[in-house]
Amino acid sequence: MSKVKSRRLQKKLYLGEFAEYGFMLSCKLALTDEHAFSVFLESVINQVEQRDLVMAGGGDKTQFEAFIWSAHRYGSATQDDIAAVTAWFNTQSQVSQLKTSELVDANYGVTSF
Repeated sequence: MSKVKSRRLQKKLYLGEFAEYGFMLSCKLALTDEHAFSVFLESVINQVEQRDLVMAGGGDKTQFEAFIWSAHRYGSATQDDIAAVTAWFNTQSQVSQLKTSELVDANYGVTSF
């Protein structure tokens, strides 16, 4: 039986109203070299930051994977963020097999594809 935690403890543990949500993104890339990947990664970072998001992940010239969530403490990514980031990736000719997850708890629910 789980005991109800105080609001203060929920905040410290990022539970309840303080939970943060984000999403996984994975794709295949058709880039020629590591420099092209660096340029692509810089573009991804700019796109993510424009939406006030942050990410953790990476890859190489053949694949990319990241977890993306809000840049604000106790903030969360939204369905609109998923749609916007997905739309941007779909405009990139070197990207294929794009997959995104639904929103998951950034602290306790991160799963890979």
